Amino acid sequence: MNNFDQEVVAAEILYVRGIRANLHQFVQQAIQVFFVGLMIGMERNVLPVLSQGFGVPKGSFLYLMSFVASFGFVKGMLNFVAGRLSECIGRKKVLLLGWLAAIPIPFLILYAHNWGWIVAANVFLGINQGFAWSMTVTSKMDITRAEQRGFATGVNEFSGYAAVGIGGLLTGYLSVVLGPREALFDFTLVVIALAALMAMLFIRETLPWAKAESKAHVQQTLGQHQSHFPGGVSVYPSAWEIFTYVSFRHPTLNALCQAGVTNKIADALLWVLFPVFLHEHGLEIVQIGWVTAIYGAVWGASQLLTGALSDMIGRKKPIVVGLWVLSLGIVSVPLVHGVVAWSISAAVMGVGMALLYPNLIAAVADISHPAWRSSALGTYRYWRDTGYAIGAVILGLVAQWCHSVDAAFWFVAVVLVLSGLFFALRAQETHHHLNVLDQGRYWNNQH
Repeated sequence: MNNFDQEVVAAEILYVRGIRANLHQFVQQAIQVFFVGLMIGMERNVLPVLSQGFGVPKGSFLYLMSFVASFGFVKGMLNFVAGRLSECIGRKKVLLLGWLAAIPIPFLILYAHNWGWIVAANVFLGINQGFAWSMTVTSKMDITRAEQRGFATGVNEFSGYAAVGIGGLLTGYLSVVLGPREALFDFTLVVIALAALMAMLFIRETLPWAKAESKAHVQQTLGQHQSHFPGGVSVYPSAWEIFTYVSFRHPTLNALCQAGVTNKIADALLWVLFPVFLHEHGLEIVQIGWVTAIYGAVWGASQLLTGALSDMIGRKKPIVVGLWVLSLGIVSVPLVHGVVAWSISAAVMGVGMALLYPNLIAAVADISHPAWRSSALGTYRYWRDTGYAIGAVILGLVAQWCHSVDAAFWFVAVVLVLSGLFFALRAQETHHHLNVLDQGRYWNNQH
């Protein structure tokens, strides 16, 4: 046995992958993404409804959406930066940088003189989300086995998006008691402090697991769990090579990025214009908090099932169905009336998101080599979260041009249907157990 073989064996013994073998770290990463979800959840109810108090004129939908645009542009770029940076300095340091970047957010909201301060706060929120949420996903991919990725991403996104719903609901109640600014200030300050402290004390660096897996793939010691990775990528790809390959050159990865953009256009609608729609139809801030919390809670909880489901039946079918179910939920909003009916629409939208969201991430991870998986995930997440910015601009223009938010719901529903059709025609199944021989020939012939 040569030195390299000895290193492979030693690494496999020291850095065993699997949820059970790394349960403590798996749970700690889920707690971290819960905190990250609370940070974005605190904006999902209070700010859109009370935007006029920050100087946004009624009907200025493009101006209103500007705070989502700033968030999307920054988070999109930082997702890619975080992926690449974590391959150099490690996952834990990037996670801590994310919490450091969050510190100005509560102060900018508390002392905001106008909506521009909220836009600035969301720049820092984008940095926080781009660094911190990215690392929870990447770290879980590092320490879990290939056949567990659907479940692992399901747990990760369950924890994050359940927190989004809880954050919106809690800040709704707190704003009634403390006032909007004070509620958001106190809430975010506590979340940041707890998350940073727990990250420093309990999170382990997971980059060694990725390196050990990479060595094992070189030696092909993973047996039936050996994944097929796309050809057409150099041994040590540059950041630009990975970005262009994932974004444009590989058809399945390109289709995954497209679906990611589309689902965030939908989420931008539900982040800002859904609360505005409900407020215009007479709902109070706590009622709006409950309806939006149902969306986040169903999305979050369902991912425990949909992620595991994709480990059994593959990623492609749940993603396509998810895009179309999400479209159905969105188009129903302007067609129904009442808290119960809108709550059902929110639940349908949550199910649609749950079917597609964790499985897009798992599909990218399936066919990304561990040596550049973090960069590939960062590229996908760049496009996905840039969808917030794209959605903010387009939906703001649509709503303002039509003088109504209803048109934005119809527009997004059509886009989702077309996105599902595009994905169905262009993407290949990525699950390593399904059609493994055909996949091997397919991936190796892609350039």
